[in-house]
Amino acid sequence: MMLRAVAILGLACAIAPGARAQEPPPRLPPFVIDLHGTFARLPAADAELRASRSLNPGELPSRALGGDAALQVFPVRYRGVTFGIGGHVVYSRGRQAAPAERQSPFLRPVTERFVTGGAQLSFNFGTGDGWSYLSGGIGTSVWQIVPDGGEALPADEERLETFNYGGGARWFIKRHLAFSVDVRFHAIDAGTPTPERFGSPRTTLMVVGAGVSLK
Repeated sequence: MMLRAVAILGLACAIAPGARAQEPPPRLPPFVIDLHGTFARLPAADAELRASRSLNPGELPSRALGGDAALQVFPVRYRGVTFGIGGHVVYSRGRQAAPAERQSPFLRPVTERFVTGGAQLSFNFGTGDGWSYLSGGIGTSVWQIVPDGGEALPADEERLETFNYGGGARWFIKRHLAFSVDVRFHAIDAGTPTPERFGSPRTTLMVVGAGVSLK
């Protein structure tokens, strides 16, 4: 999965700056809005994560679908780099199958939700017709993992400091509409332990998004 993400990001960075080249090429717009569908690989085999929620092996979901929205404005350009500032919000939801579907009476169905948001700084390379970028920022996350019929624990409601980093590209197929991709890693701080349970472990989740951008 990691190698695929690197390959996607490298291809995006190689192609985007040359998209629909003009003479002279237009500069980046004042702002851009990204709307993506997302896929995330979840740490289903993490024993510390199971222990933080008192779950059994096999009950954690292994993947999640969701969406993200981001806004970037571009106030400064220096030589070949345009600097952007903005923020993003990501929502991911994964669900492990019900016991009957997995042919096991001992495993409970579990729903996992990951919600994060925060500020970002980006470095953009290319023209207003298509460009690649590298970006990173800091924010908070809520990581909720609850069996069906169960109640949320303190670990499910704690806000965890999260650092995100990654990159992607935007290709404008129309004047104000682009196809865009983003590969992002979310480094989540460890949760606070309680007398009854461990806290959530320090984890890095990779989220791959694809969709449209508007300028």
